[in-house]
Amino acid sequence: MAKVALTRGLGLPDEAFEQRRPLRGQITKREVRAVSLYSLGLRHDSVVWDIGAGTGSISVEASLICWQGAVYAIERDQASLPLLQANVDKWGSDNVRVVPGEAPQALDGLPDPDAVFVGGSGGHLNDILVTVSVRLKPGGRVVVNLAALDRTQQVYDTLKAMEFQPEMTMVSSARGKEMPDGAVRLESLNPVFVVTGQRKG
Repeated sequence: MAKVALTRGLGLPDEAFEQRRPLRGQITKREVRAVSLYSLGLRHDSVVWDIGAGTGSISVEASLICWQGAVYAIERDQASLPLLQANVDKWGSDNVRVVPGEAPQALDGLPDPDAVFVGGSGGHLNDILVTVSVRLKPGGRVVVNLAALDRTQQVYDTLKAMEFQPEMTMVSSARGKEMPDGAVRLESLNPVFVVTGQRKG
């Protein structure tokens, strides 16, 4: 059984994760994380690829859901790898493996996944999606997070052409911030587009 499966629930705050300073978008914010994890359709025995894992927020949360499965956190940025490993060691379960390297090459030799999350692609998103289209198990899901609308449409169209069943969601959220007088105002976060594709079968 996962070592932390019974010691904490899902929903770590962003501040719980070690991050690079100054912050450079290496973490999937908790509001987007919740939608992305739900969209992956994870089961207790799922095999998950977290491509462009950054500092590991998706990997460590997914590891609690997939406590009888496995999570592979793939990251190419050498500066992020120590932070990723530290977050996995602190918050993840014993079923998370950090995989240094650049996708899609770094995916060779990994077990075929039930679910794939793409948080960063290093400019190789199309090649990654081609690999996913071959390796993803029937009925599995791929979730891609994007900040730009034009790229979102491209990913949607690509998944449709690959005969996935695509969906698109925009997560637009705001957080309360207390003012000096005690009043609370809302601070908007940058919107994120979540594209999900489910493989037929």
